Amino acid sequence: MGATVATVAYLGLEARAVEVQVQLSSGLPAFIIVGLPDKAVAESRERVRAALAAIGLALPPRRITINLSPADLPKEGSHFDLPIALCLLAAIGAADAESLSHYVAVGELSLDGRIAVSPGVLLAALHASANDKGLICPAAQGSEAAWAGELDVVAAPDLLALLAHLKGTALLAPPAQAEVEPLGHGPDLSQVKGQEVAKRALEIAAAGGHNLLMSGPPGAGKSLLAACLPRILPPLEPSEALEVSMVASVAGELNGGRIRRRRPFRSPHHSASMPALVGGGLRVRPGEISLAHLGVLFLDELPEFQRAVLDSLRQPLETGSVSVARANTHVTFPARVQLIAAMNPCRCGHLGDPALACSRAPRCAADYQAKVSGPLLDRIDLHVEVQGVSAADLTLPPPAEGSAQVALRVADARSVQSRRYNGHGVRTNAEADGELLGRVATPDDPGRKLLADAAAAMRLSARGFHRVLRVARTIADLAGAEQVGRIHVAEALSYRRQAPRN
Repeated sequence: MGATVATVAYLGLEARAVEVQVQLSSGLPAFIIVGLPDKAVAESRERVRAALAAIGLALPPRRITINLSPADLPKEGSHFDLPIALCLLAAIGAADAESLSHYVAVGELSLDGRIAVSPGVLLAALHASANDKGLICPAAQGSEAAWAGELDVVAAPDLLALLAHLKGTALLAPPAQAEVEPLGHGPDLSQVKGQEVAKRALEIAAAGGHNLLMSGPPGAGKSLLAACLPRILPPLEPSEALEVSMVASVAGELNGGRIRRRRPFRSPHHSASMPALVGGGLRVRPGEISLAHLGVLFLDELPEFQRAVLDSLRQPLETGSVSVARANTHVTFPARVQLIAAMNPCRCGHLGDPALACSRAPRCAADYQAKVSGPLLDRIDLHVEVQGVSAADLTLPPPAEGSAQVALRVADARSVQSRRYNGHGVRTNAEADGELLGRVATPDDPGRKLLADAAAAMRLSARGFHRVLRVARTIADLAGAEQVGRIHVAEALSYRRQAPRN
């Protein structure tokens, strides 16, 4: 006697098909789960046993073998509870096996028979839709599954309601798509007094998706400037919103099934470990850089992060993805982020102020800044010195231009880039490669000469050379210029960090 139910296993942002098979055979009573289950899956037998008992059903006194096929694919997570329970119910005749064959099932079971939320329902719904099947999921996540398109979603609060629906005695209403997450609010650039150079750099970074490093004394407004960035970035396009929501779904952070419109803004503490930042862990999960996909990763107090952790960002910043390799699996997460970093010039933070600087200045500054490797700094397009704000600056009236005006210019520049790179698989200037830059960002003759002279004088690497071109292209887009000119190249070079001389 046996039955099968379809479910999925998650590998990064991919849902792999898994078939739950059950066999009831003679022998001593036992409940065995095979097929590379992790600890959470192995414990499913106790949750399933208790949940069935809660609705008045007992497992038969026979040898029960649950196989999760394919057997060589690692199975992780509590979402296997529901398909295992449904497979058992079909095997003992309490559920119709033919009806279940048209569905993919995911969900965790509580001991009282309720179906609890589990991460990754959006991915399971997309997988079910692609395979012309419906989805059985927790009631709390029905609105999340509904975003996958035209598919039959059965969002059940508990096992009894699910069985009644499958038998046709009490049908469950199909879930509706949840409302799109509101854009929200945050600090406005009108709150920033002074810092015109830093605000200009922030606008350029937002318009082209460039990485930005702000260096300055404590209290100069670096964190406030970074917090203003979400309000000047354009909202997510529908396809981008789906990408971001898929990462959030796998991480269990898609609240109320609401698809996200605002770009992620992640700000991990400097004590974050490497798995926390780039992904991994015992159960491979997306890290902060993937949770910030198509948004902003803000690293405050940059040199305070462990050096190995910072260097682990170098490859994702270049490729836009993170590959986590383990002995039994290889998982890839998207990581197309805009890195915004802030740091003090030295440990005391007051380098250049004789009244406040420590006795080790300027040696302490060299030691402190050396904690950030040169290759990582080379991947940052814009380097800005943020000066301290005086008491006189704080008494000035707020600037006339706020985030709304800057956001309009950023949106116009992004629109130009969207049309320019249509069909190239590129969203912003920051993502354009060298060949594409040669076609869209070649400066005029004066600009080309200035760039060549500056590249030699500043000892720019090939990566640095291309990043200057990308920034210059963004500056030209903000100015509405068709071709990159000398003035655009000059401003881009002013934000470039010069290689230290031996």
